[in-house]
Amino acid sequence: MIEKILPDEILGGSVIHHTAIIDPSARIGSNVYVGPYTVIGADVEIGDGTHIGPHVVIGEHTRIGRHNKIFQFASVGEIPQDLKFKGERTYLEIGDFNVIREFCTLNRGTAQDRAVTQIANHNLFMAYVHIAHDCHIGSHTIFANNASLAGHVTVEDHAILSGFAGVYQFCRVGAYSFAATNAVIIKDVPPFVKVSGYYAKPFGLNSVGLQRHGFSDEVIADLRRAYKIIYRNGLTVASAMEELQKLQAKEVQQLMAFIANSKAGIVR
Repeated sequence: MIEKILPDEILGGSVIHHTAIIDPSARIGSNVYVGPYTVIGADVEIGDGTHIGPHVVIGEHTRIGRHNKIFQFASVGEIPQDLKFKGERTYLEIGDFNVIREFCTLNRGTAQDRAVTQIANHNLFMAYVHIAHDCHIGSHTIFANNASLAGHVTVEDHAILSGFAGVYQFCRVGAYSFAATNAVIIKDVPPFVKVSGYYAKPFGLNSVGLQRHGFSDEVIADLRRAYKIIYRNGLTVASAMEELQKLQAKEVQQLMAFIANSKAGIVR
């Protein structure tokens, strides 16, 4: 005997597959798609136009913005992998236009930090990416397959982490930086810099990335001078900072501010 197939539920322009399990307290916007066997927990918000594939689990207290695409088997907003977590009310906040591919794991924050993991807009997380508790990710980043962040990591706008790159807890990865495949990052990566290796070391300016994003030749030349001052002239960080003050480009000032605010120290 063939079992009768139930119709999908249509609510406010959203299509909810009849096998999906959604907590009554979840708030779902318009034109949202929720695929088969997906589970959405309590106190979840999903913005307009978001597409959630089959077999996705979205944990409680998760906020997802507009026009995101979440592929099958992703785990979004589950509890942190931290033994200090004792069930406190913590959050995962995701912005707009993000792509979360298969088997990604994005965890909520912990009470020991700001109780929230935050992801901004237009990011691509390829398969098996892990974003641990209390991480803060900017916009337009790319995480290739199996890239992983430990807890309390900050990744700034337009950074790229290649496959299997890993970042140690409390580190920062600067804007427009590039981490090569298998890079293990245990110090802060300054903006505009490429790193590789175990443990990650700098190997030049991210010139190709800067050109692709429309940085002028003059700015790239100034950043090359800055890179040589920091990494090629045999200077201490303090002495390099004094030399950097002679360069006027605002991007160099951005680089200096990052170094000045580094708590873990920069890769050398």
